[in-house]
Amino acid sequence: MIDAPTSAADLAARIDHTVLRPEATRHDVEQGAILAVEAGCASLCVQPDHVSFVHQMCGDRLVVCAVVGFPHGGSTAAVKAIEAASAVAHGAGELDMVVGLGPIAEGDLAHVAHEVAAVRSAAPDVVLKVIVESALWSPPVLRDVCLAAIDGGADFVKTSTGYHPAGGATVEDVVTMRDAVGQRCSVKASGGLRTLDDCLTVLRAGADRLGLSATADVLAELR
Repeated sequence: MIDAPTSAADLAARIDHTVLRPEATRHDVEQGAILAVEAGCASLCVQPDHVSFVHQMCGDRLVVCAVVGFPHGGSTAAVKAIEAASAVAHGAGELDMVVGLGPIAEGDLAHVAHEVAAVRSAAPDVVLKVIVESALWSPPVLRDVCLAAIDGGADFVKTSTGYHPAGGATVEDVVTMRDAVGQRCSVKASGGLRTLDDCLTVLRAGADRLGLSATADVLAELR
């Protein structure tokens, strides 16, 4: 568990500001990049086809995070690896990958470790966050999924895409994930975090990083 932020700048440093709507325009992404740079966010998380644009626009002023296998995780491990390598080649410094959900439902956690390892091998030098859609799983399954992600080489386990009808981050899931991974990797909470209280609650539960699209509104509550 990390200390609660005491300023907007402190909180921003723990936020991956997200612009992931499928209809997002370059103008939308540009505005998101400006916000992320000015606020001092940890990264700007975008679709793969926007990575090069943000990297050219911001350079070293902003870490670009690309999603992989987003939002359903249905691509093969090989395709996810190619997508990851391409994003890094175009300037991504972090990756948020969605693991296959069907194999988890079938109890095939070796598949989770396999595809995480494939992406890790394709992008060995960037921060890798693994999205597990935590709202779908019982606590024992969620724990096992997190451990499989670590086995594959994850730097973070992440609750949600924010696009699954099962829901987004919950305190209970963050607690389960933090307990499962200990200090072996970090925890990112994402999906449904729209207020300062939402953010503080999951940070106190053990999240290290937050995924937000409502970044401006949340930070305004601390100013």
